[in-house]
Amino acid sequence: MLQLKNVDASYGFLQILWSVNLEVDEGEFVGLVGPNGAGKTTTLRTIAGLLKPAGGEVLFKGKRMNGVPAYQATRTGISYISEDLNLFVEMSVRDNLLMGAYTIQDRDVQLETLDFVFELFPRLKERESQLAGTMSGGERKMLAIARGLMSNPELLLVDEPSLGLAPHLVTDVFNSLQRLQQEGVTILLVEQRVNSTLEITDRAYVLEQGKIAMEGPSSELITNQHVKNAYLGI
Repeated sequence: MLQLKNVDASYGFLQILWSVNLEVDEGEFVGLVGPNGAGKTTTLRTIAGLLKPAGGEVLFKGKRMNGVPAYQATRTGISYISEDLNLFVEMSVRDNLLMGAYTIQDRDVQLETLDFVFELFPRLKERESQLAGTMSGGERKMLAIARGLMSNPELLLVDEPSLGLAPHLVTDVFNSLQRLQQEGVTILLVEQRVNSTLEITDRAYVLEQGKIAMEGPSSELITNQHVKNAYLGI
């Protein structure tokens, strides 16, 4: 479904990604882990069309996405949930969700998708009329993920969903992502919680200093000595 072939990415003269190769197949839950500043968020921004690759190719369903703007990438089936969330804090949960469906013209489809999202996230249904800005951190993360689903994406890019959350809320958010995969959503997850990520994903890539340092099934990476030493404190 998604392929990055020798992708370079830069901010001005500062190169962040160096010949990154990455694949995500339909239905997979793939993790992208690594230290701060490794280029994980830059990778997602490049896939989502917020940053044009300086070299290489981004392919989605076989189509070259280099230079495709973010709004058009959304229409092709990519949804990017940034760590900033970008919620409309003075709008209700319901209105935030409907804003996520702006690419869908059919009102009936919007409402069907809304019902699906409320079924996945019953807590959001309970708070349908609540202002987004008054919700807890974990609820805001769930709302951001749910809003990302409102465009009926084929690929969900999720950036640091655990950032700033208490451990029990992190568990809730990760459980939500697992449920989404079970519903057929393909997910690429960027996370600093390496152990938690490797426990829930099918495969993972380790990004270090803008380059893919290793890749493989999550069940194998979690036992890799380098991963243990560098990220798991073992």
